[in-house]
Amino acid sequence: MITWLVTLPAIAAMWWAVRTLYRRRGGKRTLRYVVGANLALLAGALALLVAALSGSAAQAASAAPAGAPHANSAALIGAAIAVAGASIGSAIAVAYTGAAALAALSERPELFGRAMVIVGLAEGIAIYGLVVAVLLIGKA
Repeated sequence: MITWLVTLPAIAAMWWAVRTLYRRRGGKRTLRYVVGANLALLAGALALLVAALSGSAAQAASAAPAGAPHANSAALIGAAIAVAGASIGSAIAVAYTGAAALAALSERPELFGRAMVIVGLAEGIAIYGLVVAVLLIGKA
């Protein structure tokens, strides 16, 4: 809950700053600032993730007993990353295949079955992420 209380004002401030920069300056220059800020935030987030994963694993192994609730935090983070990555990949794949399927169906409606199979294969990526998450949570 505290994380949301900190991040929501930060997100609102960043949105306001980007909007103000975009209105005052040209689009290309603002885009450079936004990309630079995003890369800095990504580097900071990755550093925090590495610090959290390395610190929590060492603390859980030394201080907490085997059945402690913090012992499986790395598996839960891995499961969350698996689901998030698979869902984003599936969304991108469905966007492209769905658009192509609609274009093909507008020209030849008899291709409906083939188009839906291809879109269904793209959605299978998300199911693979869920399977990996269930396996990780089962191991924890």
